Amino acid sequence: MAQQAAANEATPFSTDSAAELPVGVQLSWRLRALIATGRLAAGERLPSFRQLAGWAGVNVNTVRAVYAGLEEAGLVVSRQGQGTFVGEQIEPAPELEEIAGEALRRTLEAGLDPSDLIVVTAACASMSEEEAAAEVDADLPGLSEESEAIEVRHELRRQIARLEIELAAYTRDLPADMPTAARLTKAHIAGVEELEQTRDTLIAQLSAAQRAAEARAKEVGEARARRKAQLVEESSGTSPRSGGGPLGRAMSWWRAKS
Repeated sequence: MAQQAAANEATPFSTDSAAELPVGVQLSWRLRALIATGRLAAGERLPSFRQLAGWAGVNVNTVRAVYAGLEEAGLVVSRQGQGTFVGEQIEPAPELEEIAGEALRRTLEAGLDPSDLIVVTAACASMSEEEAAAEVDADLPGLSEESEAIEVRHELRRQIARLEIELAAYTRDLPADMPTAARLTKAHIAGVEELEQTRDTLIAQLSAAQRAAEARAKEVGEARARRKAQLVEESSGTSPRSGGGPLGRAMSWWRAKS
C-alpha cells in the first residue's frame, strides 16, 4: 500500500529500489541531512512511521528501523505516545547544504557521476580520521608489548572501518545466509583475535556482495542515469540560505503536507 501511494505522487522522500544504495540508507541519509543542516530544528517532531512510509514508498518497518538508527546515533528521541523528535542538543550547520550543493554542481559540470563523489568523500573522511589517530599514536612514549598490542587493535579497527564503508554500498546484495560480523561497542575492548574474526567476516560479506552486485550492474547503471538527471534538475535551484535547494524544497513540501 505504501509503495502504491508513493507511486501516485512524487515526493522529496521517494526512494529508488533499483539504486545501488538500499532504500533504508537513502531515507536515513535524507533525514540526517535535514537534521545536520537545521532544516529539521532541534525539538521538531518527525512524521509518523506510516506517513513517512507512504511518502518514501517503503515498508513501515523500514521507517521504524531508520528512526531507531537515528535514535541510536543520538540525533532523535522517541517519546511514548507522542512521536519522534529531533534531539534538543543538536547544533545544526546550515552551511553544509551550500558546500554540498557546490560540490554537486562542480561534479555535474565535469560530467562525473555524483555517486562517485559520495564514495570518494566517504573514503577521504575515513583516511583523515586514520591520519589523526596516527598522529596521536606518534606522541606516545616508547612501545612496549602492551602498546604494540594496542597498535595492532588500532590497525584492525581501521581495516574494519574501511570494510564497513565499502560494504555499505552493497547491503542489498548480501546473501541472506551470510554470517554477521560481531557489533563492537565503546564499552567493550575487543581483543586481537575477536577483531580479526570481525574483519574476516566483513571480507567474506564484501566478496559475496560484490559478486551479487555484478549480476544487476545494468539495472544499477540505468538507476544512476535517472538519478543524475534528477540531480541536474535539482541543482539549478536557488541558494539554500534563501529557502531553495533540494533540502529546502523537501521541507517546504513536508510542511505543506502537515
